[in-house]
Amino acid sequence: MITDHTNPMQKPEQDASGDPNDDYDTPWKDAVTRYFPEFIAFYFPDVHRQIDWPRGHVFLDQELAQIVKDAELGKRLIDKLVRVATHDGDEQWVYVHIEVQGGHDSKFAERLFTYNYRLYDKYRRPIASLAVLADDREHWKPEHYGYELFGCAVGIRFPVVKLLDYEARTETLLDDPNPFAMVTAAQLLTRQTKGDNQKRLAAKWRLAKLLYERNWDKQRIIDLFSVIDWMMQVPPELQKQLWQDIEQLERNRAMPYITSVERIGIEKGMQQGMQQGMQQGMEQGMQQGEAVVLERLLKRRFGPLTPETRARLANASLDQLEHWADNILDAKSLEEVFTNH
Repeated sequence: MITDHTNPMQKPEQDASGDPNDDYDTPWKDAVTRYFPEFIAFYFPDVHRQIDWPRGHVFLDQELAQIVKDAELGKRLIDKLVRVATHDGDEQWVYVHIEVQGGHDSKFAERLFTYNYRLYDKYRRPIASLAVLADDREHWKPEHYGYELFGCAVGIRFPVVKLLDYEARTETLLDDPNPFAMVTAAQLLTRQTKGDNQKRLAAKWRLAKLLYERNWDKQRIIDLFSVIDWMMQVPPELQKQLWQDIEQLERNRAMPYITSVERIGIEKGMQQGMQQGMQQGMEQGMQQGEAVVLERLLKRRFGPLTPETRARLANASLDQLEHWADNILDAKSLEEVFTNH
């Protein structure tokens, strides 16, 4: 329901502490879609006050995909384009980029800059790029990107939230009624219990009990439990113990929320997400391997490559790399390799 996945999804410049069992991306994506106003209210309260929520909001994921598909900036993660109305009676596009990978990405700010100006070029409407980071690097918090040449300055400055900044307030988060306070707490507790399944199970059970104490409607409890369950993965024997504890809790409270059918759905969703993440990881591995081979061939054919050319190879899609590899056989210059026929 709710980012690496943060994971089995492959992460750019993954931290050494990365745990392949921690999967956040699809849960983050689903949670943002289901509870977008709460997401904005929790992480970006100033933005929330400027949006006229009763007028509704529209997700434009397909439109966003069309705009950024040829950006050649590597595999994109969780991107959301949402149309909202403001209190002044006008309408504006808001582009929300959420990176919940647990990994540092040196091109993050540049990517937001590129997406932002492409969206503006298409819609000619104000675009607000917002970012949430869930990596482990305390001092990495990109907030702007730009350059200046001959007195001409171009760039972007965007609001960014770092989940690590909430770490000292984990207990306070558990008292906050906003669902993303609990999502953030689950993210932090997942990180804090890395490598200790018993502590993770205890933290997961604590969050599950809190869900039932909130007096939320059934669907919200199921949705948020799915988020927590997806984030805080434990071995099957401990997961079985958790289900038994939840069943007892439901009997005691006469709240049969998470039925066997819904449980099967949750578990299937987790399996599908893991399979999807593994597939995406394989594709990115193939892309990286193809880029290395093509770089070696270009060096042998045309000599040393510029940093710009190496960056172009590193950020190209697998299809683009294969196309360039075909071109190298007949190209008389480096420029001809990158020509689309």
